[in-house]
Amino acid sequence: MLLLLLQEATQNAADLATPVAQKTSLLQLLLQAGWYFIVPLLILSVIAVYIFIERFITIRKAGRIDASFMDQIQNYMIRGDISGAADLCARTDTPISRMVEKGIKRIGKPLRSIEVAIENEGKIELLRLENRLATLATIAGAAPMIGFLGTVTGMINAFYKISTAGVNVDPSMLAGGIYQALITTAVGLTIGIIAFIGYNLLVSQVEKVVYKMEYATIQFIDFLQEPATV
Repeated sequence: MLLLLLQEATQNAADLATPVAQKTSLLQLLLQAGWYFIVPLLILSVIAVYIFIERFITIRKAGRIDASFMDQIQNYMIRGDISGAADLCARTDTPISRMVEKGIKRIGKPLRSIEVAIENEGKIELLRLENRLATLATIAGAAPMIGFLGTVTGMINAFYKISTAGVNVDPSMLAGGIYQALITTAVGLTIGIIAFIGYNLLVSQVEKVVYKMEYATIQFIDFLQEPATV
């Protein structure tokens, strides 16, 4: 009986001597790094996600082009139904349809005037496709820099605490300050990498749409240059 009591007392003492691991949630860990850096980074992440989703949907919609669209335009033109071709363009909500519509409205004028009108409309459509992409690129570059700034200020604060602690320097003071400071860098780099990948993905999608716009423009101009349709 005495032996059992001694074993139980020894086990209780060992349990008391063993430090209890503190569980820290991700939100608490982020707030420990300094809300004045984490909050702006989280705001930038929300903006980046919104821009990517909105632009991705818009660009994909602009790239969905009916393969028979230009054939229908050509059939209308062959029959001399200019208004029918213009109506088809008006009913089709794509950059290509708006460019072709601009060219149809210039029929009867010199070919160079038609080309210039289509080119100008193409520039406008390109600006619409690239809307907010510069903001996404800025976030991709700014987020890591904000993270680095948070790390630098956190390190300065950690070393300042050590310098004012005197002889009562605790290694945990430096370790805690460093890991809290590095959190902002990790968050900033994560946001920057995601925004950078999203930006390049959107740019590649825009280039595909631009290629389709150029191809449709060439088709339309070549059709106008055919002797039978002049």
